[in-house]
Amino acid sequence: MQGRAIPGESAEYRRVRNELLAAEIALKDERERVAQLRRQLPMGALVKQDYVFREGPRNLRDNDASRFFDTRFSSLFQDRKNSLIVDHLMYAAKNDRACPMCSMWADGYDAIAHHVGDKVNFVLIARAPLEKLRVWGQRRGWSRIRLLSSYANSFNRDFNVENSDDEQHPAVSVFKRLSNGEIHHFYTTEGSLGGGHHRGIDLFSPVWNLLDLLPEGRENWMPKHFYDSHGLAAVQS
Repeated sequence: MQGRAIPGESAEYRRVRNELLAAEIALKDERERVAQLRRQLPMGALVKQDYVFREGPRNLRDNDASRFFDTRFSSLFQDRKNSLIVDHLMYAAKNDRACPMCSMWADGYDAIAHHVGDKVNFVLIARAPLEKLRVWGQRRGWSRIRLLSSYANSFNRDFNVENSDDEQHPAVSVFKRLSNGEIHHFYTTEGSLGGGHHRGIDLFSPVWNLLDLLPEGRENWMPKHFYDSHGLAAVQS
């Protein structure tokens, strides 16, 4: 369709549009090449520690701490699902709110978690204490994505999404369970890939892709925690 002229367009528009189409096809092909290179990665470091996380009932309105429980990293791998995707949410224990950009990403993940979960284990892990994380998830309207707190373990630090000052970093990681039961780190992509602000994982959110379609592009727009009546989310304190 992109190669077909639209009534009323100029010859100059069609020339530049066809040039853009060729670049879009080349970009698609390059993404396929990168995905193939990723699949060819050997197994990474062995996960030597069976980290213990805190988890609660699936209903985030149920925030009775007596119903919280421990969940081991190894138990995140269900039968016949030997891969695990982890969304690392930037939410330090000392903070009142999670990162607005990470929250936007997680909004999207929550919407598709049941689709992703049909093939692979999929969880969100944050450093914030579980009760605080669940309250934040309830305010965001999350209902599908599985929330785990790493407050009492070194998981974030060990996988380079936390520095010595407790500063958190955005990332998405993949882990693989082998036939012998060993669990290995396979891949992590960080938000600051190559030093560019958040471009490392912005492809995982349709928001950026839609804004990039505009004549003015995304410009300096950044997500907010909540929006006014003209936005899609209600105002919350």
